[in-house]
Amino acid sequence: MKEYTTEYLRNIALVAHGGAGKTMMAEAFLHFTGATTRLGKVEDGTTASDYDEEEIRRKISLYTSVLPVEFRDHKINVLDAPGFTDFVGEMISALSVADSAMILVDSVAGIEVGTEVAWRYCDAFKLPRFVVINKMDRENANFDKAYESAEQFAHNSEARLVKVQLPWGEKLDFKGIVDLIAMKAYSGDGKNAQDIPAELKDAAEEARMTLIEAAAEGEDSLLEKYLETGELTQEELLRGLKDVVLSGAFIPVFVSAAGHEKGVARLLDAVVDLMPGPAERPEKVAQGKAGEEKLKTSDNGPASIYVWKTTADPFVGKMTYFKVISGTVASDLHLWNQTKGADERMSGLHIQRGKEQIVVKNVHAGDIATVSKLSVTVTGDSLCDKNHPLAIPAPQYPAALFRVAIHPKSQGDAAKISSTLTRLCEEDMTLSWHNETSTRQTILQGMGDQHIDAAIHRAQSKFQVGLLIDEPKVPYREGITRKASAQYRHKKQSGGSGQFGEVHLRIEPYPDGDFEFADELVGMNLSKSYLPPIEKGIHAALEQGVFAGYPLSNVKVIVYDGKEHPVDSKPIAFETAGREAFKLAVHDAGPVLFEPIMTVRVVIPDANMGDVMGDMNSRRGRVHGTESERGQTIINAHVPLAEMLKYTTQLRSITGGRGYFTMEFAHYDAVPQHLAQPIMEAHKKEMEAKKEE
Repeated sequence: MKEYTTEYLRNIALVAHGGAGKTMMAEAFLHFTGATTRLGKVEDGTTASDYDEEEIRRKISLYTSVLPVEFRDHKINVLDAPGFTDFVGEMISALSVADSAMILVDSVAGIEVGTEVAWRYCDAFKLPRFVVINKMDRENANFDKAYESAEQFAHNSEARLVKVQLPWGEKLDFKGIVDLIAMKAYSGDGKNAQDIPAELKDAAEEARMTLIEAAAEGEDSLLEKYLETGELTQEELLRGLKDVVLSGAFIPVFVSAAGHEKGVARLLDAVVDLMPGPAERPEKVAQGKAGEEKLKTSDNGPASIYVWKTTADPFVGKMTYFKVISGTVASDLHLWNQTKGADERMSGLHIQRGKEQIVVKNVHAGDIATVSKLSVTVTGDSLCDKNHPLAIPAPQYPAALFRVAIHPKSQGDAAKISSTLTRLCEEDMTLSWHNETSTRQTILQGMGDQHIDAAIHRAQSKFQVGLLIDEPKVPYREGITRKASAQYRHKKQSGGSGQFGEVHLRIEPYPDGDFEFADELVGMNLSKSYLPPIEKGIHAALEQGVFAGYPLSNVKVIVYDGKEHPVDSKPIAFETAGREAFKLAVHDAGPVLFEPIMTVRVVIPDANMGDVMGDMNSRRGRVHGTESERGQTIINAHVPLAEMLKYTTQLRSITGGRGYFTMEFAHYDAVPQHLAQPIMEAHKKEMEAKKEE
């Protein structure tokens, strides 16, 4: 593959709901331009884009693939992004380095949930975009209906659609497209032009006038010419159209049946003619030495690259996908990882085409490439010249709210669990993990059950680590509600020197902090040298819990008396006495179980408000208020974490996938007695079973 400079590059992300035909569109582009010799099929697992064994097994895209297409002396980097909500992180990563987007709409289903999500993210990244009504050869294909659904949705985000093509036939009679720019009809893949069929002439004339009006809005001189003559040349039409696409004023609509390569040529023409090159996009804002710095996409600028994806492969090792924001990257160049503060050598530069690697010597500004075997760089990092530090901010990813507890399959897997989870999370910005100290569980968080399932399979296939999942326990906390006193004598006589320690203590709620230890010892009954072991014993009880097996906090302990023996008193005796006296006191101090309460913000279509509110009440939720915004309702509530464990799946089911929520910790609150009792009983049984063992 030859080198392409900035002006001959296009970076376009294919986004839509799962099953709209993105992978086949990329496949058609490759085959049409001669990059592949045959058209792969998703169902056969033979596409260039879905090459991972998990993708072949599931028959859906899980990861974004880069597929460079060479056409009309340009290189179009096609980023085929997954459409399923669980893998939204991969789509966000793709959009963060794309300069434009192609939103595919199924001719039968119209705009679907995943398409709406993709559209909103395109809005967030301010990306110029095309809408392609695809699969026009399907049995129930309906161009007008699909167009209408897209127009309605676009209206919500204040964008206007304009037809650039009309379908020539429909369903099984779909022959090709009528192109309103060239005013020609193209059958099949669109290589050969012919006159527009008579029955479509009037519709084409009318649609072309609307297109010219849209293009004339791009430049004042074009508008003047159009008002005078009522016509624009093809070159003027393209120029005006490019301006309105770039500004986001209009979104052109195309037609295709990518699975049979119909409409492909004119779509590629439009990408070259109407979509912006990297240098035509707004300058990137980077964090420099002296604050913010604006970077123009140019070979002459300071070296700045952004890492948007990393993968670990048992055969080729670690692969780092990057976009050159500014400057050029040559093989063996040393760059500074600004995020990690480390030097990296860019040996082994490649252009990636699915799993195929094409070796290159240089990568120009605006291009997307890969480098192998970087030592510390992960997704979201920036690389630059050490003397000119520049950090590109990573995009905002949604918080992972679907939680599972992770266990190793075998003893051998246990040692590798931390490093494996860390590597998985470095590759995927929507995965995170932590050790929950109060429940002694390892928690993995993702976007949904499919997302977690794919991560578990990845751990097994890529890192040979077997993981099992379980429902996570709720990190309850034990507490007390009133003052209480207790004393305990620990006496052990078993030949030789014995053990003796007696502790008298008082406890009280301590709302200002987790724990405070004090003494009111007077006289000579108990030496202060035994206070540290007493505190140690109490600490053990705090961590283990006293009545439900969860950590106890917000308590103050005062040791006010005790007894010691001149021969048998030892630190270990007072450790035991302190612990047991504390447990006795807790049982008299109005013990209570506390649960984490979350601040939850749910965004749903207005139509689902009643159902979601009803469901929220059944989860012991307290709604604080609702807001309305563009046909959507936002519900703000406080809900116990115990009731939110499966909420991701439930909310999708109630809202047909259109609802989403955010959740963060608010405070701890007492668990109602009727719910706390079974938790305490279960702990009691568990402890008894352990004793018997």
